[in-house]
Amino acid sequence: MMRPVTTRAEYMALRGSNEQQQLMAAIRSGNETLKHRLVQMNYSCLPNADGTLRGSTRMSNTVGMDIDHLKVEEMPAVRDRILAKKDELGLGMLEESARGCGYHLVFTRRPHMSQVENLQWAAQLLGVDYDAQAKDITRVFFTTGTQQLIYLDDSIFSSEEVLGTDDTAFLKKDTAVINEKEQCLSKREPCRSALPLGSSKNPCQEKNYNGMAYSDIIAKYWELFNGGKLPVVGDRNALTFELAVTLRCICGYSLEGLQAIVPNYWAAPDGTCTDADRSEYLHTLENALKEPRRGMPLRLKQVLQALKEQQGVKACGGTVSTPPPLPKRLPPLIKLLTRNVPWYYKPAVASAVFPALGAHLHGVQFRYWDNVDHEATFMNLLVGRQSVGKGSIKKPIEFIMEDIRQRDLYSRQREAEWKQKNPTGKQKKDPRPADICIQMLIDNLTDAVFNQRVVDAHNNGKRFIYTIVDEVEALKKVTSSHKADEVGLLIRKAFDNSMAGQERVGADSVSGIAPLRWNFNASTTPPNARKFFYKMVNDGTVSRLDVATIIRPTDDDDEAPVLGIYDDQFAAELKPYIDRLDAANGLIECPQARRLALDLKQENADTARLYESEAYRVLSYRANVIAWLKGMVLYVAHGYRWDKTIADFVRWSEQYNLWCKMLYFGTQLEKELSDEQEMQRHSGPQNLLELLPDEFTREQYLQMRQQAGRPGPGDSTLRTWQTRGHIALDETSGRYVKINKQ
Repeated sequence: MMRPVTTRAEYMALRGSNEQQQLMAAIRSGNETLKHRLVQMNYSCLPNADGTLRGSTRMSNTVGMDIDHLKVEEMPAVRDRILAKKDELGLGMLEESARGCGYHLVFTRRPHMSQVENLQWAAQLLGVDYDAQAKDITRVFFTTGTQQLIYLDDSIFSSEEVLGTDDTAFLKKDTAVINEKEQCLSKREPCRSALPLGSSKNPCQEKNYNGMAYSDIIAKYWELFNGGKLPVVGDRNALTFELAVTLRCICGYSLEGLQAIVPNYWAAPDGTCTDADRSEYLHTLENALKEPRRGMPLRLKQVLQALKEQQGVKACGGTVSTPPPLPKRLPPLIKLLTRNVPWYYKPAVASAVFPALGAHLHGVQFRYWDNVDHEATFMNLLVGRQSVGKGSIKKPIEFIMEDIRQRDLYSRQREAEWKQKNPTGKQKKDPRPADICIQMLIDNLTDAVFNQRVVDAHNNGKRFIYTIVDEVEALKKVTSSHKADEVGLLIRKAFDNSMAGQERVGADSVSGIAPLRWNFNASTTPPNARKFFYKMVNDGTVSRLDVATIIRPTDDDDEAPVLGIYDDQFAAELKPYIDRLDAANGLIECPQARRLALDLKQENADTARLYESEAYRVLSYRANVIAWLKGMVLYVAHGYRWDKTIADFVRWSEQYNLWCKMLYFGTQLEKELSDEQEMQRHSGPQNLLELLPDEFTREQYLQMRQQAGRPGPGDSTLRTWQTRGHIALDETSGRYVKINKQ
C-alpha cells in the first residue's frame, strides 16, 4: 500500500529513522542482503486500472531515474554533471544508491512525453546510458539515509495538475510516494490497523505526531513501561486500555484516530480476527475515551522526551546504537594511522591521533570563516566500556610523538643538570637555560611545573604541550588542586589559547604568563565520563572536546582483537607527513575548507530545526571548528593539497564527534537547556499551579513552592485547588492531576 509523503520533515524522518540508518551502515559494510528492508520510494507513479500500484490514484509530475553500476572514479564526474544540469532537468532529488555504486535522481516530468521518452530524454541530456529496465512503472527506489542524500528540492512535495500521454486521463499529481509495509512493533507479531490508511475519517492519516511516527511512539512506550514486551492473552485488555488512554490526546480524542494507530492485539499473527475479539478491541478503545480528560499524560511526555533525545543522536547521521560510518576512502595519512587496527577501532583511532598531530605545529594559525584565527588545539576524550580496547590508540600516537619524545629526553637531561648545579636555597643561581622545552608531560604535576612547561613551549616557537592519560580522572593531577573544575577551566582556556600562568614574588618561584597550548588524549568509561563532566556539560567545556567511542560488535566481544605490526616501515611511511607539519609556519588558509565549514554550519542549523534539538544546535558550533581544524591539519600534512577524501573525512568527523557527545551528554544538556528556557519564561510572578506539570506529586509541589519563595507547608493551597476543581488526586498513583475546564 502506497501513500503520499507531502512534507520535507516527514520525508527526512523516513530517511533518518533508526532502522534506516542501521540498515545502510550494514549494507555499506557488505551485507547487501538487507537492501530489501530499506524504505521504498516511487517517484514515477502511473496508476493502472488493474490496481498495479495500490494506493496511487494520480500520476506524479516527476520521473525517477536509476544510474547504476558506475566505477568509483566515475561517480564524482556524473554527480557534478547532474548538478550542473539541475535547472534544465528540473532536478527534485539526487541520492547515492544503497550499494554506493550509482545514483537515483528525480526530475520534472515532460507531460507531452511518455514515461520511456522522459527517461531517454534525461539519459541523453546527462550523457549516460539509458536503463531500459527503468521503464517498469512499478519500479521503486530503495531509499538510502540522510548521509547519502545529495540534493533535495521542495518542489517534489508540491501539488499541481499534469496531463500525461501514457494512456492516462487528466490526472492530478501525487507527491513522492512511499511503498510502505505495515510497521511492526515486533518481528514476531505485526501491528494491525483497523482502518484503511487512506480513510478520510482518519485524523491520524499522516502516521506521525510532530514528526515522530506513531509506531515509534508505541514501540518506545512498550520499551519504557512494559520491558519492550507486547500485550498478550491475560494482560492485553489492561495494557491496551492504558496505551489508548495515553495516546488519545494526540489522536483528537476520536475512536477512528485510536483505531488507526493502536494495534489490535486480539488478532492472529496473519491479521485475522474474530467478531468477538474485534468487539473486545473496540470496547477497550471506547472505554479509554470515556475516561476524564486530564491533559497530556506524564507517560506520553516521557515517551516523547525519550524519542526527542534519540532524534538528537539520529541528527548526527547515525542511529541510537551505531555511529556514522567512517568514509570508505580516507585521506592517506588517516588510512596509514588506522590500517593496523580492526574496523571497529578505526573511528576512535582516526579521531584520537589529532592531539598528537597538532602538537607538531608551532607558530601556525588557521583563519576560520568568521575571520577568527585558531591554532591546532585538540583535546580528545575516548569513551568506552571496560576492556573494550581503548588502548588501541596508543601505538599510533606513540609513533607520531616519537620525534618530540626524543627532543624532550635531551631537554630533561639539561634541566636535571641545571637543577643539580643550582639546588633550592642557593643564594646565587645560574640562569635557567632559555632553550629548554619539554612538550610531553606526565600526569602528576604541580601548578609551577605545568606553568613552566607552558611558558617554555611558548618561548621556544609557540609550541604545544601534550598529555596522554589512561583515565580522565588522572587529568586532575595536572593541577595542584586535583579538582575536576580546574581541569574544566584549563580545557576552556586551551581551546581558545587564552593566557595562563602565575606570578610569584619569590626568587625561587616560577613566574610567567603565556597562551595556553595544551593538547591531550584521555580515556574513560561512560559512567565516569558523565560523572567527571557533570558540572561542565552546559558551560562550554564538553563542547570544546573531541569525543570518540568504541562500539564492538556483540558477536565479537569475546575475541581478542588482532593488531597490525608497528615497525620501522610504518615509521618511514609516517615521517613525510610529520616533517610537513614540523615545517609549517605562519597563517595558513584553505578556501575549500572555508567553504565546507560554511556549508556544514548551514546544514547543522537545518538539522537542529528538523530534529528540534537545542543540544545539537549548541554543540554543533564548536564541533564545526574542531572538524575544520582537522581538515586544515590534513591539508598541511598532505603537502597543502585538498581533495574529496579530506572533505568527506571532515564531514564525517563532525558528525561522529556530535554523535558521541549527544550519546553521552545529550540528555543532560537537552534538559538543562530546556530548564533555562523554562526559567526565562517564568522569570516574573506566576501562578504556582501553572508552574507545575499536568501530573505532579506532593514532593514536586513542595519543591516548586520552596523555589517560588512561598512560606508555610502549603497544604491549605492544595485543598483549595481540589475544592475548586483545579486538580484531582489519583488514588492509584498518588499523583495530583490538573483538570482541564472546557
